[in-house]
Amino acid sequence: MLYQISNGAVELGAELILKKVNFEIRDREKIAVVGRNGSGKTTLLKLISGEVDLLKRDSDEDVFIAKAGNPEIGYLKQMAFEDNTITVDQEIRKVFSKVHAMQARMDMLLAKMNDESLNANADEETHAREIKEYTALQEEFEDIGGYYYEKEYETMLRQFGFTPEDKHRPLNEFSGGQQTKLAFIKLLLSKPDILLLDEPTNHLDISTIEWLEDYLRNYKKAVVIVSHDRMFLDKVVDVVYEIEYGVLKRYPGNYTKFMETKRVNYEKQKKDYELQQKEIARLEQIVEKYKNTPTKVAMTRSKLKAIEHMEKIESPDRFDTATFHANFKPNRETGKEVLRVSNLEIGYDKVLSKVNMEQFRKQRIGIIGGNGLGKSTFLKTLVGQLPPLGGEAAFGYQVDIGYFDQQMAQYNSNKTVLDDFWDEYPTLDRTEVRSSLGAFMFSQEEVFKNVNMLSGGEKVRLALCKIFKTKPNFLILDEPTNHMDIVGKESLEAMLRDFPGSVLFVSHDRYFIKQIADALLVFEDGDVQFLPYGYDEYMERKNGTYAASVDRDIFAQKEAQAKAAKAAAEAARLAAAPVQVQKGKESYALGKEVSRLEKKVKKAEEQVAAIEKALEAKKAELLLPEYASSYSKLSEISEQVEELEMELLTAMEEWESLEQQLSELKES
Repeated sequence: MLYQISNGAVELGAELILKKVNFEIRDREKIAVVGRNGSGKTTLLKLISGEVDLLKRDSDEDVFIAKAGNPEIGYLKQMAFEDNTITVDQEIRKVFSKVHAMQARMDMLLAKMNDESLNANADEETHAREIKEYTALQEEFEDIGGYYYEKEYETMLRQFGFTPEDKHRPLNEFSGGQQTKLAFIKLLLSKPDILLLDEPTNHLDISTIEWLEDYLRNYKKAVVIVSHDRMFLDKVVDVVYEIEYGVLKRYPGNYTKFMETKRVNYEKQKKDYELQQKEIARLEQIVEKYKNTPTKVAMTRSKLKAIEHMEKIESPDRFDTATFHANFKPNRETGKEVLRVSNLEIGYDKVLSKVNMEQFRKQRIGIIGGNGLGKSTFLKTLVGQLPPLGGEAAFGYQVDIGYFDQQMAQYNSNKTVLDDFWDEYPTLDRTEVRSSLGAFMFSQEEVFKNVNMLSGGEKVRLALCKIFKTKPNFLILDEPTNHMDIVGKESLEAMLRDFPGSVLFVSHDRYFIKQIADALLVFEDGDVQFLPYGYDEYMERKNGTYAASVDRDIFAQKEAQAKAAKAAAEAARLAAAPVQVQKGKESYALGKEVSRLEKKVKKAEEQVAAIEKALEAKKAELLLPEYASSYSKLSEISEQVEELEMELLTAMEEWESLEQQLSELKES
């Protein structure tokens, strides 16, 4: 066990964020922490990193944090630059100090071992100790990447979008987003024992995300990731911790496995709970029916004990799936062609890309590609926020645009949510405004929150609420899922799949693209290519596996057709059978079984009556005067009474079981 939290709780201000934290990091595990926005995922990372402390409380349970040795913990939030005037190279090379020190020590030991004059004067014990130290250092040096750290450094800079010349620029010449990427590179190169990553794929393009997936899969130490990127989690992690209602639960496997396990566990617990409740109700019904019957006291007592000794199954917590929804229809329908782009040159002071494309009604086109190639610039040019540098773009007949851009998550206003929305739609009455906001999870007191106090995800919901209220027929969306939790993404996916209009969107979320896009616009180094198929086929063609998958699809289709034909033939055969005769046979067999059970019930009743009569006779014997002074005789009769009571209990249960079978059969 590398790291462990037992029965912990975290309180921020007066609010209990996490109430029962049992969390483990084992060896080189790759762990995902998932949950709704505000559930405490980042708080957990801060707890592991030491930024926040466990709540001190009186408890019978052991509350502690345990570590194996003194593991180095690296957290991106801690990676701040002390001096922004030094170059990128000077800052990042700070993490190589340990590598350099080890290299210097190894060089010194190697020189001593190779120096014959020194070896001649050294005793064997010293020489053996130096060899042992050198061997141990060499193994550790290799383990931390000492032989290839320069190459790894160059690769990371390139993957995160930096040029060789950028190494020699001061840090203060880079934007905030670029400085975050440099801090991320520095963190990865420092190779901590426990690597903590909070939304590591945010603002990375798809090629960088794919490189990061491969890097983390092969990272030789532990990783804990908070992310809403489902495909990223599927490819990297082998353990998932979910935070739901303030409690952590561990699931082995990747994200898809976690969701399947959670669903199966929930359904099983729900079914077991319902079955047990039915059984308890059945036993209570028997007790209620026979509680005033003197001859059935033993039986009713046994039923009460059975209920008492049951290991009670709790009703499962419902899934925390509260989310927004908007089942709206556009005000009007577009013509067949909604957008035509001809030799459109986009950019600011220079051309980034040239675009040619057509989009038709109900088509959903996803835009993918590296950062800085003009994806967002293309959308801004389409909606008129930027002028084209050449070419043209024209929308079709009756196109009404709903446009979302990334800046909407940074929107600021001193108004309340209610007033901010109402000012945009002043003709609505209060009920209509509250209903519209409620659909996007702004209900009760939430509508009186100041817009400036909303999280990024809440601001996105408010922006989408405003956009959908206009009932557009063409949605143009720039990274709409940024700041959304997984349930929010799934909700938006469902809305867009049901949307009867057209969608053009930019996203780096491959799972989202896979769910929505039926065509792609791919930006690659100034070249823009339109592909009339979705993300799965794009990846298959890119990886050279498309032909094999097509063969598999054809085989599966033929197999399905053969099964369908066989099923149809069987159905036809059964349809031709003498149905009435079959029904008659079934009815006859059912009646025969009812008659048989009725006889068995009657026989069981007679047996119960006979045992009860024998029991009454034995109890009467206990009162006979001639036995009053005979201890042995009274003991013998008492044993016989106990045996009869047990026999009666068994007979009663058999009678009850037969009655139940008979009742169910008659109902059928």
